[in-house]
Formats: sequence, structure tokens, C-alpha cells
Amino acid sequence: MVPETVDDFWHLYNIIVHGDLVYAHTTREVKPDAKYARPVRGERVSVFVGLKVEDVAWDRFLGRLRIHGTICEAPETVPTGVHHTLSITLNTPLTIVKEKWSRHQIDRLETARRISEKPLMILSIDDEGYAIATTAQYGLELKVEERTKLPGKLEAEKRTAATAAYFRKVSTELRKIWEETHAPIAIIGVGFVKNDFARYLKNEMSEVAEEVVDVKSVNNGGMAGVQEALRSGVLSKTMRQLRIGEEAAVIEEVLKRLGKGERNVAYGPEEVHNAVQLGAVETLVVADTMLRDVEDAKRLSIEALMTAAEKKAGNVMVISTLHEAGAKLISLGGVAALLRFPI
Repeated sequence: MVPETVDDFWHLYNIIVHGDLVYAHTTREVKPDAKYARPVRGERVSVFVGLKVEDVAWDRFLGRLRIHGTICEAPETVPTGVHHTLSITLNTPLTIVKEKWSRHQIDRLETARRISEKPLMILSIDDEGYAIATTAQYGLELKVEERTKLPGKLEAEKRTAATAAYFRKVSTELRKIWEETHAPIAIIGVGFVKNDFARYLKNEMSEVAEEVVDVKSVNNGGMAGVQEALRSGVLSKTMRQLRIGEEAAVIEEVLKRLGKGERNVAYGPEEVHNAVQLGAVETLVVADTMLRDVEDAKRLSIEALMTAAEKKAGNVMVISTLHEAGAKLISLGGVAALLRFPI
């Protein structure tokens, strides 16, 4: 496979686990034969190696996946059994070999192969500050957040001048981020400031304003407003094809049923296991860390639970813990389920 976007790194990060074999081109220091050469530092050359995986790290800021393990296959010039790290960047081909591929891993790859939509930019703005975030399949990425304090409405002249300066600053930041992605933009906020800014943008930066697909009201400002917009569904029409919106919606449904004391919901490995055995699970949700940051025995146990739910016609979703929905699922034990009938 070949990672083509940053989101692809997220999928690979969740798919590659301890014990897998990964093959890719890399660079390795090769020392000359001591019989015929001086004992100098070796030359770094490009080689194709196979690695037995011990650990995987995703560097979002440098845009690469680091796969650490021991070399199991390599040219004669490279010793096997020694530790090495593959640095996988965009458009770097790699091959993954597993003893067994789980259904959810295949589904994740199929989803990644199909999805090619742009991220959504969300600007949350009011008279106390603003935040700009972008969505991705793995969660939200905060680009900028600043607080401000505009003069009150009783100081009309000061407020007008301060608002104009404020809007200039926000629109400049918005355009800078938009030029990187050319993504559609949603503007949200408390009160009328969001509408005033949308009009300002239309007059001052028409090329950016053309990308505004939604203007909605929320009860919170800043990044809290962005989280609220995802959680409450006010951007559901805009985000109907984005994975993060789907994840936020299902976790909110879990919490809503728990809050009402309903019996058609289960959480925690033991409760969910019992529900699966009864064939009651309609949707099973699992935090990605339960498949990545746990011991092999626990991971295999969770994968067996997912397989059992699928065999009984249940849907399975792996939830990213890099956004609010995933964090809430972790607080419920990392596993939860919406049920077809109360138990």
C-alpha cells in the first residue's frame, strides 16, 4: 500500500501492531570490509528490508510514520536480527504481512481507499475570541485560537473600529489556512458576530467567502464551540460524509441512553461481552487505543469481541481518541454498544 494523505498514516498507525512484518525501502549504514578498507564510518545506502514490528509511532507534525523493530530480511550487506526504524513518509510504498487480518482492519483499509473528500475548516468566532480547526478522519486539528475583548455596545465608535481590526486579523488567518487546503468553511459562534464576520468576508475576501458552506449558532466560543457543533449535530448536513461527525453522533447516543437510564445500551468489556453473546448488539464502538496500546492478549480479546458482534449482524466502529468522542468512550472503559433490545 501507499499512503497518499495524512489520514492514511492514521489508518496505518492503527493497523500495524507488534509482531507484524513490514517491508519497505530504507537507508542503512553499511561498513566496508575491514580486510580491504580503513576502519572508517560506513556509507549510508538505500536497501529494501523486512522488519518484525516492535513499536509504531505517528509523528503528526513531521508527517511520517516510524516503525521500529528487528530486521528479519535484508540484502547480504545488512545484518539481520538488529534493530532498525523505518521512516514512512507520504507516497512511500510498504507491504504489511500479518498472521491473520481482522475484519475491522480490512474495512478500515477499504474506507481509506474510498475516502478522498477535503477536510472541513471550522471557524468559531464571537466578541471574546476565535478558533480555527480542521477536521480529519482521526479527529480535529486546532490551527489557531486567540482570545480578545471588544469594547461594549455603549462605546459604539470604539467597538466599530476594534471590530474592523479584529475581523481583518481573523480573515487573514483564515485565508492563510484555507490556502493550504482549499477546504470548505463553516462559521459558527455565539450571537451576531459570526453573521457580521460572514458579511465582512464576502465584501473583503470574496474568494474565501465562496468556500463558506454553513453559518450556525452555538452556545460556546473558541474550541469549545467547535466541539459543541460536532457533538450537537448542527453541522450534520455539512459533515454528513465525514467520519468524525459519525463518531461524535454515535457516542452522544450512547451517553444519551445512559443519562436516561435506558437498558438498551451497554458499556465496559464485561457488559458488552454479555450483550454480544445474547445477539443484542446493534452497534459496537471500540476506542482505537484498545486495539493499539494494550497487550496482545487484551487486543486479541477485543478483536474476538468485534468478530462475534459482526457474526451476529452488528455494526462495528473504531473510534479515534484524538477527539472528544474518543475521550468520552475511554471514560466508559473503551468499549460500548447500542443494543437492539433492552437487557
